[in-house]
Amino acid sequence: MLKDSIVNIIAVVWFLLVWIGYAYFAKYKSKCGCTLSSVMNRQRLDWMKRMLERDTRVTDSVLVANLERNCSFLASTSIFVLAGLLTTLGIVNDLEATLKALPFYIIADEHDSWIHLKILLLILIYVYAFFTLSWSMRQYVFGSLMIGSAPEPDDANRNPFLKQQHAYVSSKVIDMAGHTYNYGLRAYSFSLAALSWFFSPWYFIVASTLVAFVLYLREFHSRPYKVLRDYQAHCDAEVEKHEAHNKS
Repeated sequence: MLKDSIVNIIAVVWFLLVWIGYAYFAKYKSKCGCTLSSVMNRQRLDWMKRMLERDTRVTDSVLVANLERNCSFLASTSIFVLAGLLTTLGIVNDLEATLKALPFYIIADEHDSWIHLKILLLILIYVYAFFTLSWSMRQYVFGSLMIGSAPEPDDANRNPFLKQQHAYVSSKVIDMAGHTYNYGLRAYSFSLAALSWFFSPWYFIVASTLVAFVLYLREFHSRPYKVLRDYQAHCDAEVEKHEAHNKS
């Protein structure tokens, strides 16, 4: 019993360390410009600069609305998942009987004394996901307002520097919304690892590590990242070549 409790505590601590550690690692690496999120920052800034050159901003508003709907869908899904988890608290005995019937359930004790905490962990994860995703929705709304307040391309009374500043701030707001959305998605991913805890704390440790590894591959070594990185490098090289030609 004591041994099982120690293993469960280790599994939970490992889960939190992996999740929080990966979040800090990804945030640190994004400052170096070597992540999928960081290369998208540049695209968002270019998007807002192009937006200032357009007379009609309907397309830009539709794009932001689509991003907001993605957040809305996952935030709503979090509420449904929470409702199911809260219901599960009332039928713990039935849940335990169902789990024991599965071939990969390897908890030795006749009664799993940690099962309420396992459900509680999932509840906390989805509460966090809901608040994170709903905050991302609000930030996309702020981005829509920035697009709506953008100066017209033929506005001669507007300082060119202020126009560029508006593009930068708009892209920054949408970028923050995107990062917050990533935090919500990350919560969904790690909730799958937490689900494995119902079957074994050892599964939980392995699943937490695998989830972090998959997220790492997608953020740092995925094909979209490599394509965007190479595209930006090519654009920068062309700009430098053009500037050097003009100077000569």
